[in-house]
Amino acid sequence: MSLRFYDTRTQQLRDFEPLEPGKAGLYYCGATTQGMPHVGHVRSAVAFDLVRRWLTHRGLEVTVVRNVTDIDDKILEKSRLSYEDPASLGPDYHADEPWFALSYRFEQAFHAAYAALGVLPPTYEPRATGHITEMHELIQRLIDAGHAYPALDDSGDVYFDVRSYNAYGDLTNQHVDDMMDAADADPRGKRDMRDFALWKGQKASEPETASWPSPWGRGRPGWHLECSAMAHKYLGAAFDIHGGGLDLRFPHHENELAQSTAAGDAFATFWMHNGLVTYEGEKMSKSIGNTISPEEMLSVAPARVVRYFLGQAHYRSQLDYSPSSLAEAGAAVERIDRFRERAWALVVPEDGDFGFVGGGVPEGFGAAMDDDLNVPAALAVLHETVRAGNAAVDAGDAEAAAQAVTAVEAMLEVLGLGELPAGGGEADAATQTALDVLIQARLEARSAARAAKDWAASDAIRDELAAAGIEVADGAQGASWSLKRD
Repeated sequence: MSLRFYDTRTQQLRDFEPLEPGKAGLYYCGATTQGMPHVGHVRSAVAFDLVRRWLTHRGLEVTVVRNVTDIDDKILEKSRLSYEDPASLGPDYHADEPWFALSYRFEQAFHAAYAALGVLPPTYEPRATGHITEMHELIQRLIDAGHAYPALDDSGDVYFDVRSYNAYGDLTNQHVDDMMDAADADPRGKRDMRDFALWKGQKASEPETASWPSPWGRGRPGWHLECSAMAHKYLGAAFDIHGGGLDLRFPHHENELAQSTAAGDAFATFWMHNGLVTYEGEKMSKSIGNTISPEEMLSVAPARVVRYFLGQAHYRSQLDYSPSSLAEAGAAVERIDRFRERAWALVVPEDGDFGFVGGGVPEGFGAAMDDDLNVPAALAVLHETVRAGNAAVDAGDAEAAAQAVTAVEAMLEVLGLGELPAGGGEADAATQTALDVLIQARLEARSAARAAKDWAASDAIRDELAAAGIEVADGAQGASWSLKRD
C-alpha cells in the first residue's frame, strides 16, 4: 500500500507524493500564548509529531514549522486585566504583566509540555512578532491583486475582500452567503461583514509596544495573516501538509488558504486536522468544570502513559477522556515494558554479546501507518507482537524473543513511546519545572535590582546563578536562562 492521508479540503484519502522527492514540508499551528496549554493543544502536537515521525521513518527529510502566535486580542486582554483586575484571571497569571512578558512565559509552558510528552522540536518555530515585514509584503500583494483594501473609516485596518475571491469557502465547502460575519475587527470600515482583518490599526486602549509602523499606519497583524506569512517564508509558496486541530478549520484555516492562494501561492497540498478531546462524551469547558490539563495528567501518570493515551486513537477521531483513561493507558504501557524487560533478559547473555540483528517494523504495522496514520491498527500489531514475544520468552526461544523485542522497539520508536530523551521523562519534567520556578524568582529579584540601579546586587545574583551552572542572557524581552553545556 502506498502512503495515503485524508485531505480535508477534497474530503478524500489521497496518495501522498511529496512535492520534492525525498523531502516533505509540514506546517502545523502551535501555541497562542494567552494562557497555559490545554489538552487539545498537546493532542494536536502529538498527532503531528506522529506524522513527522512516520514520514521520517519512510525515508523523507521532513522540515517541520510550528508557529507561535505571540500577539493577539486575547493576549492583550489578559495583560490589560493583569493591571486592572488581576483577581479575575486566576492563579496562572501575574499582576501587572506586560503582554510580551505574559506571552513569553506561557510560550515556555508550552515548550515544557511538548518536551515532557516527547514531541520532537520543530525545524523552525517562528513567532508572529518576528515576521512583521513578511506580513506587510503579503498584504501589499493582496491589495495589488484586488483582494484586499484599507478600511473605509481611516482606522488603519486592512481587510481581505471575501467576495473578490471566488474560491473562498473551498476548505470547508461553504458559500460566502452562508458564513457568519467576521468578528475580528470593528465592522465600520468593511465592505462586507464577512471580510476579515489582515492588519489591525492601533487602538488608543492598547499599549504602544503592541503596534508596528506599516504603510497603512501603526498597528498589528491579524491572526490568519500570521500563519500564511510564516509558512511562505520557511516552506515556500507550495508545501506538502498543513495541519491543526479540527476547531481551526473555520475561520482560521479557511482564511489562511484564501489569502495565500489569492496572493498567488499554491500553499498546502494536503490539509490534515486532528479531532477534539472530550470529557466522558461532553465538550470540555471551564465553566462546567470538566477540563483536564496536561499538567494534571502528568501529575498522575508518567509522560509515556500520557502520550500513549493522547496518541492511541485515530488522529481524525474524537478522543474521549474519563477518570479511568490514564489507568487503562498505563496498563497497556506496563504490559509492553514488562515484555521488554523479560525479553532482553533472555536475549542478551551475561557477556553482552547480542547475536541477533534487529529488523524494521512489522509489515502489518507499516501498512496501518501508511493508511492515513491508522495508529489503532498499528497498536494492535504492537500488542500482538508483545503477546507472541511473551510466548517465546516462556518457551525459552531466544531467537523468536529477539525478533519480537527488536520489532517492538522499532514500533515504539516510531510512536515516540521508547525511552524519552533527556529532560523529557516524567521525573525530569518535574525537576525542570521546579528549577524554572526557582531560577525565575532569582531573575525577578535581579530585574528589580537593575531597575533600582543596584548593580552590586544584580551582579551578585548573576554570579550566584553562574556558580550553579546557570547561564543568564539579557534580551529585549528580559532575561532568559539555560544550563551551561560542555
